[in-house]
Amino acid sequence: MLFFRSLSAGLLFASSSLLSAVTAKPASWPYNAEVKHAPHKITPKVFIFEPEASAWWGIPEFDLLAHNITIPGASPLFPDVHCTADYSVCQLITGEGEINAAVTVSSIAFSPLFDLTHTYFLVAGIAGINPKVGTICGVTFARFAIQVALQYEIDLRELPHNYSTGYIPQGAHAPDQYPTSIYGTEVFEVNSELRSIAASFAREAALADSDMAKKYRSNYVTANGVYEAATQTPSVVECDVATSDVYYSGTLLSEGFDNTTQLLTNGTGKYCATAQEDNATLQALLRSSYHNRTDFSRIIVMRTASDFERPYPGQLAIDNLMYADQGAFEPAVQNLYIAGIKVISGILNAWDTTFAAGIRPSNYIGDIFGTLGGRPDFGPGRKGALAGAGVITKRGFGMVRR
Repeated sequence: MLFFRSLSAGLLFASSSLLSAVTAKPASWPYNAEVKHAPHKITPKVFIFEPEASAWWGIPEFDLLAHNITIPGASPLFPDVHCTADYSVCQLITGEGEINAAVTVSSIAFSPLFDLTHTYFLVAGIAGINPKVGTICGVTFARFAIQVALQYEIDLRELPHNYSTGYIPQGAHAPDQYPTSIYGTEVFEVNSELRSIAASFAREAALADSDMAKKYRSNYVTANGVYEAATQTPSVVECDVATSDVYYSGTLLSEGFDNTTQLLTNGTGKYCATAQEDNATLQALLRSSYHNRTDFSRIIVMRTASDFERPYPGQLAIDNLMYADQGAFEPAVQNLYIAGIKVISGILNAWDTTFAAGIRPSNYIGDIFGTLGGRPDFGPGRKGALAGAGVITKRGFGMVRR
């Protein structure tokens, strides 16, 4: 979750949300108190993964706190999976950042309590937004998630004069070269057909906004219209998400990560949202899908925009990050539910006719290695990516499906 926190209202709202999450179930409840009443296997149709969980509590459509099941391996702060009475919808608070998300999601994906082979995953949270593509309070749905900070970094004050950014892909010698030292988490691609369906559901929602956000957007009016998208009312946009544990602000960093997105997706990705957890969550789901415990084609990545990731013309980057109240934090949290409930309702209402069987992707899905099969449409090709990871010499091709 990568977003602007004002030093007053934003922090108070975030703190109260986290506190309510911690206190949703008394810590004294034993682990098996709810499990013994559950079906032999819990088989949710939709599973929500996000840090801002309380946006879904107390809603009229369903009660997510009907069952609260403590899961070994989940965050000590947020140890429970929350489920509706019929277990059709469940929710997990991942905790913030890549490490928290990876460990927490893995604990669920490999838990013997769940059968997730037909479950849709709504990977959601608030995010920064690229003003060239979208605006605050808007909603984004990603096809690609790019781990933009997995690079070499040189402080701008020591940067060679012929470099445009301090970020250089690992194993490369310039910002525009594809990495040759590959970890496998750099890029994930999810089902674009499902993404479009989810976005169409979300477009039925009347998104929350605020008077302060409306006023703040006017700062991005420019003579050349480069930030025209930022000045519009909130909408649903199909564009891609950058993952970084570092909260960043500024035109130079944002343009650098825009270039990283273009580079790592072979020019296909459209950088717009900034977040902390998505690549970690997707790696956990990819590994569980490899072992047939989840279905990677059933993932939806949704982010709502709580702040602009770069300043408006004439504004300092530090002001954008630390001091400017953009009026979008609370509406963005609200829109997780407002847009997300349309997606979930759409899936549940058409479960028997459409979603139980799955949505067949027309694009490649998976990682840079082709772990789940198929031919990646980004990167140096499967063989080149494996060589960059040292797999050919270390382990051969046995761990990757042909």
